[in-house]
Amino acid sequence: MLYIKNGLCMDPKTGTQRICDILTAGDRILRIGENLAEREDFKKLPRHEIQTIDAEGYIVAPGLVDVHVHFRDPGFPEKEDILSGAAAAAAGGFTSVIMMANTKPAADQTDILRYMLEKGKDAPIRIYACGAVTKDLAGGELTDLAALKEAGAVGFTDDGKPLADAELVRKTMERCRELGVPVSFHEEDQTYIRESGVNAGEIAEKLGLAGADREAEISLIRRDIRLAAETGACVNIQHISTKEGVELVRQAKSEGADVHAEATPHHFTLTEEAVLQYGTLAKMNPPLRTEADKTAIIEGLQDGAIDLIATDHAPHTKEEKSRSFTEAPSGIIGLETALALGITELVKKEKLTMQELLLKMTWNPAKLYGLDAGYLAEGGPADMVIFDPDCDQTFWKFFSKACNTPFAGRTCKSEIEYTICGGKIAYIKNMSTAGPED
Repeated sequence: MLYIKNGLCMDPKTGTQRICDILTAGDRILRIGENLAEREDFKKLPRHEIQTIDAEGYIVAPGLVDVHVHFRDPGFPEKEDILSGAAAAAAGGFTSVIMMANTKPAADQTDILRYMLEKGKDAPIRIYACGAVTKDLAGGELTDLAALKEAGAVGFTDDGKPLADAELVRKTMERCRELGVPVSFHEEDQTYIRESGVNAGEIAEKLGLAGADREAEISLIRRDIRLAAETGACVNIQHISTKEGVELVRQAKSEGADVHAEATPHHFTLTEEAVLQYGTLAKMNPPLRTEADKTAIIEGLQDGAIDLIATDHAPHTKEEKSRSFTEAPSGIIGLETALALGITELVKKEKLTMQELLLKMTWNPAKLYGLDAGYLAEGGPADMVIFDPDCDQTFWKFFSKACNTPFAGRTCKSEIEYTICGGKIAYIKNMSTAGPED
């Protein structure tokens, strides 16, 4: 049993916050209230079974939920495996993550999906997975979505690759609606992309590149929100990056479509200028764009057009990221820096309240995927993050096997003190890292 006392407990689901105590039993929350240790029922508990955490001065929130991570397992364990990815997640305050299907082989068959989920049972947090929409992520033939759902898929996506065939997208949406699960889309029409990973514009020109035109994203978002409205499917627009895309989602929501959108910390923190400073460490798909786009993403987070914050945690080796810009892979790690960037860039700059930030990192993503997570309540899951929102933290070491991030060396506000999953401590401050230092 864990007894967490004197913390500022924040529940984004209900919008409540108060100084109180939390007592867990097994993997659930048994009691929430003030001065629990003074109650008679508490005094009758066997004291040797209770571990006390004094959370005075800290925020106690539901464990964070990330619906968009790449753990590279099976296929590329030198980049990340499921257990190292889970350790990185726990260090970042996440207690639930959803793995993408672009492993090798892809999660397009039940045996691959079951392997991923079975290995995830050894992790200190809750591991979920999406199944692939198309076989081998080739964009041609649909997988057996029903069988994959039966095997444990909580949703479907070919993330990493866009779906070009509109009729196939329609069939996918119709099938996912029948199955009652969301389908997520990587919106980058390849006909508008000369070189991936950098926005087509002034910065690309300085690098001698044509880059990725913003219309690559806009055109597919426009198509897919129209199809979502026509089919009634629950659709998630992944890692949105353009102001036009944000407005399209906002309009679709106002018209009643079941459309959701993710923003990544790197897209609400950085612009295309970062590519000049960080090189391939600022190369990602979709690319960092302009200041106007970053502002629009923040505005979308403020008014609810964007209802999720997801990391798109994408580990790569140092050798890969040391290649030339056109040869290096896209993507950065993000699990260990996400909460701190949200607090630093959004809360401390008064763009969002702490409760609003947590809503987009806990209850909203959990609700979208039907997970029992993202809230604090008696009888609810004993999944929590305890953090100091005001201290300075500089990111140098990572639990991830990878270190491909422009945020290495950056000082942000907030630090994770404890991550608790299923009533067990998954991470405690000052645990030694297993990953590289730089």
